Amino acid sequence: MDAPLATALPALDWTRITESLDAHGNAVINALLTPAQCTELADGYVAAGRYRSRIVMERHGFGRGEYKYFSYPLPPLLQQLRGALYPYLALVANRWNRQMGIAVQYPPDHATFLQRCHDAGQRRPTPLILQYGPGDYNCLHQDLYGEHVFPLQVAILLSRPGTDFTGGEFVMTETSSREQRADVLPLQQGDALIFTVNQRPVPGVRGWRKTAMRHGVSALHSGRRHTLGLIFHDAQ
Repeated sequence: MDAPLATALPALDWTRITESLDAHGNAVINALLTPAQCTELADGYVAAGRYRSRIVMERHGFGRGEYKYFSYPLPPLLQQLRGALYPYLALVANRWNRQMGIAVQYPPDHATFLQRCHDAGQRRPTPLILQYGPGDYNCLHQDLYGEHVFPLQVAILLSRPGTDFTGGEFVMTETSSREQRADVLPLQQGDALIFTVNQRPVPGVRGWRKTAMRHGVSALHSGRRHTLGLIFHDAQ
């Protein structure tokens, strides 16, 4: 693993991160990537041979803007991030499933979970990079992709808000039988946002209940915004 990551991840306050995930369905890790790492990934958006597909959002009713899915083998930094973050998040995911009465449990290492996906026909890599220009936005959605879904994912802002772009804030909504809620989550370059893919447990009077989560990006006012998305399950 990249030396700074190997040092940074175990040193994070995982108690705080877990408490934020339990309370809000999301948690921010400040400055997980350096400005140089962010710039290298953003500049690589135009590189040939790195991606398996390009999606223009407007063609599919997803919003405006575009994104590209990386091909295997992933760039080393993405491979390291995916594998290194997963064990910490699997602890939360397994507890959430028990609280929601879902029988699925996730293995402690990402390679074993990916093999589960691949055995079920989910073999296409899902890490992606998104690009937005003025007026672009991402509709509220969930990144499911198949039968096997890991319930947490990570978005890392690669651009500098206020310098590279304005607007374009990350938005999350939560819907249950009792209430609806929306969060606007401003990020700085290099910040990583861990958030719920589909649903999470919320304590209620009669025990745990499920609440549905969706995420998107508000309209960009100016400039260009790049974001890295780390999804831990692969696609069919």
